[in-house]
Amino acid sequence: MIFDHSGAEVGRHQLEHQQILPKAGWVEHNPVEIWERTSAAIMTALNKTDLVAGDLAALGITNQRETTLVWNRHTGRPYHNAIVWQDTRTDRIAAALDRDGRGDVIRRKAGLPPATYFSGGKIQWILDNVEGVRRDAENGDAIFGTPDSWVTWNLTGGYRGGVHVTDVTNASRTMLMNLETLDWDDELLSFFSIPRQMLPEIRPSSYPSSFGITRDDGPLAGQVPVTGILGDQQAAMVGQVCLEPGEAKNTYGTGNFLLLNTGEKIVRSENGLLTTVCYQFGDAKPVYALEGSIAVTGSAVQWLRDQLGIISGAAQSEALARQVADNGGVYFVPAFSGLFAPYWRSDARGVIVGLSRFNTNAHLARATLEAICYQSRDVVEAMEADSGVHLEVLKVDGGITANALCMQIQADVLGVDVVKPVVAETTALGAAYAAGLAVGFWDSAEDLRANWQEGQRWSAQWDDEQRSGGYTGWKKAVERTLDWVEI
Repeated sequence: MIFDHSGAEVGRHQLEHQQILPKAGWVEHNPVEIWERTSAAIMTALNKTDLVAGDLAALGITNQRETTLVWNRHTGRPYHNAIVWQDTRTDRIAAALDRDGRGDVIRRKAGLPPATYFSGGKIQWILDNVEGVRRDAENGDAIFGTPDSWVTWNLTGGYRGGVHVTDVTNASRTMLMNLETLDWDDELLSFFSIPRQMLPEIRPSSYPSSFGITRDDGPLAGQVPVTGILGDQQAAMVGQVCLEPGEAKNTYGTGNFLLLNTGEKIVRSENGLLTTVCYQFGDAKPVYALEGSIAVTGSAVQWLRDQLGIISGAAQSEALARQVADNGGVYFVPAFSGLFAPYWRSDARGVIVGLSRFNTNAHLARATLEAICYQSRDVVEAMEADSGVHLEVLKVDGGITANALCMQIQADVLGVDVVKPVVAETTALGAAYAAGLAVGFWDSAEDLRANWQEGQRWSAQWDDEQRSGGYTGWKKAVERTLDWVEI
């Protein structure tokens, strides 16, 4: 996506890439395909807008945070498919960390519970299961990165001198970075037997001297500085201009991610949330956040389309769900990858409960939208308990916000107004803001606040009895997902 100074979209191009599902619980992506699609998207967006690389002030990158890639620094060849954040193959690694007390150290230093979600266990799995990787890692030949590192490395030269970097937000999702020092922690690395030389250099999210310069023979030929990197949910915080303590947003994508800005204070959760770096701009102190991460929301709608075939496209889920006035007693808990916040139960699996002969595919479509909203309420309740901050309004963004029924249900389930900005693709906008701030394209946070405009608002229509009864049913359904897989 290309943005101008007002934060308005100048142009865009997007491409899907393949979801690879080799076994139950395994989710992979092809790193080479990701780079090829990224290159094609860049070139097509420029061509559509009659722009060239030299017209761009700077480049910002945002990405799936915990997805794990390992590749050879001399050839650029990945050793294995990327292991995606939703993948659960590392459940035994995560469970072992909690059994012997290492989990408490990870919580204290990294702000994260030991879980399949994060990168550390995925790196260990590749080192232990892919032939030759550990030897090459110890020799300094095999290197690790989340997708921001992979894309930056390729943009800035690849095996001919590409820059191997990441930012504090992505590093904070690995279980390997100390939240206080903002550096890789030797004790945490030892828990996973990860050689330190595999890891990228950690830099601030907005970096005036740049993460690197794009190479002349790549998709951005013309020496464009890469000056912003933010993990996708932190990028959405910046795009929504949630830059003050107490401000929150919820992004609706493959999963849902609700973040609350806690300022320069590290708030350690007592209620199943994550403590994470929100952003760091240049030499300023880092800003932290509490986060509730939900594994399956938009991907549950994809499941209706791809696996069940009851809709032909994501947009059809709204029309189908509107055929019924309520869920008809049906609840769907899409715990395909276990349950993330606030439960952190990798033994959970998806359930559909409350079925009778009366129910139709419309009830299932409605229950799928409600699952997105109830999972968000679980996180809001945990966030209020941890922070003492009562949510007054929820800023929302991401693809599912195009589904007006889902957003209305979200307002009903929470009992607060739900507000969507004019530019709903706030993840891309936040990456642009981080990059632009670094080069003076925008002068300050006040410039960004001036750009934010309300696009749509939904207010609650349910009464307290409806809201309470619906949530009680949801909690009963969640109980049915637990203890399904033995770990």
